[in-house]
Amino acid sequence: MNAARRNWLLSDAPQTRRQARLGALYQGWLTFRANKLAMFGLIVLIVLIAMAALAPWLSPQSPFAQDLANRLQPPSAAHWLGTDHLGRDILSRLIHGSRITLFIVGTVALIAPVIGLFIGTVAGFAGGWVDQVLMRITDIFLAFPKLILALAFVAALGASITNAVLALALTAWPPYARLARAETLTIRNADYIAAARLQGAGPLRLLVRHIWPLCVSSLIVRVALDMAGIILSAAGLGFLGLGAQPPMPEWGAMISDGRTYILDFWWVAAMPGIAIFIVSMAFNLLGDGLRDVLDPKGAKS
Repeated sequence: MNAARRNWLLSDAPQTRRQARLGALYQGWLTFRANKLAMFGLIVLIVLIAMAALAPWLSPQSPFAQDLANRLQPPSAAHWLGTDHLGRDILSRLIHGSRITLFIVGTVALIAPVIGLFIGTVAGFAGGWVDQVLMRITDIFLAFPKLILALAFVAALGASITNAVLALALTAWPPYARLARAETLTIRNADYIAAARLQGAGPLRLLVRHIWPLCVSSLIVRVALDMAGIILSAAGLGFLGLGAQPPMPEWGAMISDGRTYILDFWWVAAMPGIAIFIVSMAFNLLGDGLRDVLDPKGAKS
């Protein structure tokens, strides 16, 4: 009878864990939904993603079509956000430029945290000279402003959107490495780590199965909060002509094109600037909401 009950409990354990995970997700969603500003940020990002996905159908005109007869036209019914110095519709270029923004943000968000997680957890778990070497390399990267270091990488690799993304990813990983190392130092001597080691788990298994999952939540919050800085850095590279090359409708490059006309034709530079401001603010608000869900103790402090 006891054996049958034990078998029933073991068979029901996965379902119980699944229900617990669903309950935790639901509670997290309720906490996130209670933050009105975070919901506003989420809605803005959903609109941005939908706009990027449906750009060919949403844009009223081609983002590359030039009409010199209608150059530098103010916002009107024909051109809701006006036209630039080549007569191109600014609204259409902003809509198509959202694809470039999401490409930059998504790629950097996939590359930089992974590099930082690997370096930080290896340094914190191994300790000794491995920790010293990896952290000194991290300190070297942190010693330079990210934008200046990204400019150096792009200057060495060549001006293009791919090289700009690679440069941003190579300069964005050090904070994630420091955060992952701090998390690893707090849990590497925990009892369950020692128990897993006694059961024969090797260093790689301990990192992948036990340490990495505990570091992910903090990294997610940091990534969401850093997205605004990544967008601004990408816009800075585009403004200097080192990011997306003409005639691509990158928002930073659009501001660069309009800086000559800022006094008389303000909308040429103001419209992409407003777009960058709104998206950056949305990522910051989303990051605050994720922090409340994934790191409630840090949010209260």
